[in-house]
Amino acid sequence: MKTERVTLLTSPDFKAFLGAEARREGVSVAELVRTRCESRLTEEEAVLAALTGDLNKAVGEARAALQSGLDEAQAVLAELRARRAEASQ
Repeated sequence: MKTERVTLLTSPDFKAFLGAEARREGVSVAELVRTRCESRLTEEEAVLAALTGDLNKAVGEARAALQSGLDEAQAVLAELRARRAEASQ
């Protein structure tokens, strides 16, 4: 038996969203929140979550590699400019 109460403050837009979702599913707002919070990931959702984590890690590594390459390119350009300046003197 459910005997504990939870009070949740939301924006008017989010409250309207919850009400619309509950009506669409034919349940109360409380039941909507309970079922959405208690639901477990399906196998497909678990795989998707793992892939998302892998993708986020790969994106971070790619950004770091790109930044390293840009830094190296800037260093080479600076060295070439310095040599050109020396040669023109």
